[in-house]
Amino acid sequence: MPTIAPLDLAGHCVDARFIRDVPFFALADGTVHRLDNGHKTSEVHDGLLCAVLSADGKSLLTGGEDGRVCSTGLDGEATELSKLPRKWITALAAAPGGAIAFGSGRSAWVRSADGTLREFSHERSAEGLAFAPKGLRLAVARYNGVTLHWPATNSAPTELEWKGAHVSVIFSPDNRFLVTSMQENALHGWRLEDSRHMRMTGYPNKVKSWSWSVKGKWLATSGAPAAIVWPFAGKDGPMGKAPLELGTRGDSVVTAVACHPIEEIVAIGYSDGMILVARFTDQKEVLLRRPGKGAVSAMNWDASGHRLVFGSDAGDCGVVDITA
Repeated sequence: MPTIAPLDLAGHCVDARFIRDVPFFALADGTVHRLDNGHKTSEVHDGLLCAVLSADGKSLLTGGEDGRVCSTGLDGEATELSKLPRKWITALAAAPGGAIAFGSGRSAWVRSADGTLREFSHERSAEGLAFAPKGLRLAVARYNGVTLHWPATNSAPTELEWKGAHVSVIFSPDNRFLVTSMQENALHGWRLEDSRHMRMTGYPNKVKSWSWSVKGKWLATSGAPAAIVWPFAGKDGPMGKAPLELGTRGDSVVTAVACHPIEEIVAIGYSDGMILVARFTDQKEVLLRRPGKGAVSAMNWDASGHRLVFGSDAGDCGVVDITA
């Protein structure tokens, strides 16, 4: 039976993940908490809006309402990487090699490993950011599509158009597909070799969480009473194929998903705080956590896949050990 080490915090958990096997929790109030021989807290931002893992896995990158982009490592010290006065940092992405991207308003900035800063302006708000797997391209989700930049060159950007508001973006691990989540309760995708469109619709709610399976064959998503898992193994991606529906519940909506780093299973978090895992092959389910105080807002596995860290929108956080 899985065991849970709870951590009761005050406020919305924006991100929960392991930094070198240490659980980190980033809260909207600007604090970063870690469980490292006890509960430790760092005051990082005056209001925290987004957080991602650094490419080397050694620190948590965060952006805030104070216009700062910071890196917090195992020592709890927050290092300021960039500051944009009077701006809110609303999106972040990290690339192999140490480059990071962050967005505010209509601009996205890329900070290279040597500290050089480059701004990319757009006609509409830069909503979501993602680096391609090798870090050479940056995707910026915007109204009516995605703009692809080559930050290290002066090449003209590539525009991928689809009407509607695109709010976040992700590359497939093999760099064959690009997927966005939309304001219109849908996903949209492009096959990058020929810009062919892929429509993934039917969600009753907005997709706010997604996760690629270990080899990139599946994309698990929130936004429905089940985890909707799209197949991406074939050359056409999910086109013409029905998704898996895992962990279906009639009284709760999936709010967070996290694919296991080794096995083809996915952790599914719900609006009532329940967490279970489901296997892709036979859809078998195992309960990890009973309902709690708030909707699960963030989940991530450790590198071994033995522990799952989670946070909720009510500060109801913790770590599940599935080996116990």
